[in-house]
Amino acid sequence: MSRLIAAFLGGLVFALGLGVSGMTDANKVIGFLNLAGDWDPSLAFVIVGAISVHLLLYRLILRRQSPLFSDRFHIPTRRDINPHLVGGAALFGMGWGLGGFCPGPGLVSLMGYGSAPGVFVVFMLGGMLVHKLLSQPERSAREPAEATC
Repeated sequence: MSRLIAAFLGGLVFALGLGVSGMTDANKVIGFLNLAGDWDPSLAFVIVGAISVHLLLYRLILRRQSPLFSDRFHIPTRRDINPHLVGGAALFGMGWGLGGFCPGPGLVSLMGYGSAPGVFVVFMLGGMLVHKLLSQPERSAREPAEATC
C-alpha cells in the first residue's frame, strides 16, 4: 500500500509541476520549440531546474542501500543506440513539436485545455496499441515465456 501511495504522490507532484511550469500549455511548448519564429525561452528555465534537481538528488539517493519501497534500485543498464531507440525518439520529438504535448502534459491537460489534449491522448493510446500489436511476435521470439501455475 505504501508503494501505491508513494506512486500517487509522485505523480501528483509531477502533474502539479507540469501545470505550474506551463508544460501543459501546448502553445507555450510550441513557442519554445519554434526557434525561427517568436521564440519563448521560458521553458529553458524549467529544463535547467529539472536537470539541476535530478543531478543533485540522483547522487544523494543512490548513496542509500536501497529505495524506500523496494529491495534494490532498478537502473537501466543498456547503453546501445539502435533503430528502435532513434525511431522512437524521432517520433516523440515530431509529436511534441507538432502537437505541443508529450505523454505526461497531455494527460494533465485533459483537466481543462479543451479538446486538443483529448485528441492527443486518443492518438497516443492508439500508437501504444499499434506498437504492442506489432512488437508482440518479436518480443515473444526474444524472451522466454514465463512459467504459469
